[in-house]
Amino acid sequence: MLDQIFSYREMCDIENVQTLQRGMNFRMNPHYSVILMSRRSNAPYSDKILNDSITIEYEGHDEPKTAHDMNPKLFDQPNKTKKGTLTQNGKFIAAVEKYKKETTIAEPIKVYEKILPGVWSLKGLFNLIDYRIQHDGKRNVYIFSLKLSDKQDVKINTQIDLAHTRLISSEIKKEVWKRDSGKCVICGSVKNLHFDHDLPFSRGGTSLSSKNIRLLCAKCNLSKSDKIE
Repeated sequence: MLDQIFSYREMCDIENVQTLQRGMNFRMNPHYSVILMSRRSNAPYSDKILNDSITIEYEGHDEPKTAHDMNPKLFDQPNKTKKGTLTQNGKFIAAVEKYKKETTIAEPIKVYEKILPGVWSLKGLFNLIDYRIQHDGKRNVYIFSLKLSDKQDVKINTQIDLAHTRLISSEIKKEVWKRDSGKCVICGSVKNLHFDHDLPFSRGGTSLSSKNIRLLCAKCNLSKSDKIE
């Protein structure tokens, strides 16, 4: 389910890890990779959701800081370590190249977005389909392209209708989270929360206004779905 909300601890538990210390995690799970993105003003990388609402441009990651006087933002983003092994950038690039050569399917990427400190939203499962090298004014960075998959569960292959899927912007999510005090607007639960369209998108509801978005827990969300004819 898109836009489900988790605490940092819940997110780590879902991915069966103690901590998630980096944003790019190639094949953290045997079935998919994981990335953590942020579009907040103080985010270290320039991640974007494009106007089509189903494509993410995700910036690769910098050289690790190893000296006090080293600024990673002045160096090209690496695809290999000093030992010659692939960095996370390199592993993602290799996956794109294999996909383009039709030797494998597009790498499934599970995307979480940071909304507020300790609050994360599951954007869904995306396919890694391309990358490019871009100069940001100081150095070369990698930009990876991910497109929302029509299969949102890599094990059971649940189908969704991309024509009726619209990602809610992080600004709208922050506004809704604060307005609804981080709890279900129906029962007050703070667990298993989702961003819900009050009027479903398929019926003309919009993702562009907080007036049509609210917080619901899974139980109330299911109850609402049962009443929609």
